[in-house]
Amino acid sequence: MADDVMFETVEDGIAVITINRPENRNALSAGVRKGLFDAWSRLEADKSLRVGILTGAGDKAFCAGADLKEMAEMKLGVLPRGFLPVLGDNVHVSKPVIAAVNGVAFAGGWLLAQMCDMCVASTSARFGITEAKVGRGMAWAVPLIHMIPQRVMMEILVTAQPISAQRAYEIGFVNHVVEPAAVMPKALEMARQIVENAPLTVAAAKEIVQLATEMGRSAALRAAVHAFDHVYRSADAQEGPAAFREKRKPRWRGQ
Repeated sequence: MADDVMFETVEDGIAVITINRPENRNALSAGVRKGLFDAWSRLEADKSLRVGILTGAGDKAFCAGADLKEMAEMKLGVLPRGFLPVLGDNVHVSKPVIAAVNGVAFAGGWLLAQMCDMCVASTSARFGITEAKVGRGMAWAVPLIHMIPQRVMMEILVTAQPISAQRAYEIGFVNHVVEPAAVMPKALEMARQIVENAPLTVAAAKEIVQLATEMGRSAALRAAVHAFDHVYRSADAQEGPAAFREKRKPRWRGQ
């Protein structure tokens, strides 16, 4: 994996993926993009891992977006589909991913936070879709309409003005806002809570949230019933009630 991205299994079932270019505000260079592709593939392939946390090195930036110097040198116009690994688009990860935002998340950095399933932000974090300032596009922002109000989305896109972590929390883009030193502990706390739960149920829950953003109500309900069918039929579905009856922790098998 590229040195620009670090992958670390910090606890049983939990991996932390860190963009490691703090001197460049963790901008999305070619090395970072390759490293992220590799990291997501590793997270999905490792059956012992249940949750991923994405963060940026240092306290100044989660990710400041594309490496504009690199883009200028390459004279990039329309970005190719595989230019950046985007969860739920050109990369599939069935496990929950938490963004731990410890600084600015601008442009592509906003995208990275957006594509994660949950987000913890520092009180000093700022979020912005700044493409209008440099004449670039943000087609990737379309899914935001399922996350934040329409008029708020419009303002963010056309003014290109950053918003605070507190404002991001108020509009529903961020789950928790904590002091800078508490960002990773809070993300780990959430990850541990997920790891305690039945893995098949967690995976199906992530799937139905994604389905619900792409379908009408009736179709999504039918799809959700199908998504949970194998959960109900699993050994874990019997283990959970048995553990409750016997007053012990469940021993999940993921099958």
